[in-house]
Amino acid sequence: MSETRESAAQKPRFTERHPEWWKFIKFNLCIVVTTALDVSIYLLLLYHVFDGLNAVPVADSALLRFLRIEYQGYLYAYLISTTVGYVAAYLINRKLTFHSDCNAALSSVLYVIMVAGTILFDSWLGGVVGTVMQNHGWSTPFTEILAKCVIINVPTIWTYPLERFVIQRQRKKA
Repeated sequence: MSETRESAAQKPRFTERHPEWWKFIKFNLCIVVTTALDVSIYLLLLYHVFDGLNAVPVADSALLRFLRIEYQGYLYAYLISTTVGYVAAYLINRKLTFHSDCNAALSSVLYVIMVAGTILFDSWLGGVVGTVMQNHGWSTPFTEILAKCVIINVPTIWTYPLERFVIQRQRKKA
């Protein structure tokens, strides 16, 4: 029995055997935490702060038409909650997931560029989904949470590789 304990103690942990998988798992745990933060803020803004604006059309704008955003409440709630979520994700991933030691100013600029594109995508997709839900009477807290969780996770397709290999990389050890 003590032999089993000794061999288990000598066996490297999962995090040591599979460091890349462990980073991906931590990245996804960060997504869960920041999604909870994002969704909480979104619902608070949508149903309390901007409640009176959920059926108020946005001003005519080529960008908003392209993004298919039709209602002010959805626009404001989405932009604010998504921005807060991405700022929290940046800080958590930089320190806990990737232990990044590269130039903080450069990685911050690169992250802002990536996030600007991602927020435009999230806002477009959120605007489309929010408009469809509003127009069909499907907008409830449950459907909003479900839609927001799906929309938030679509950009993982490009955010993980960009953060891991471009934005939050570690300097090569000499």
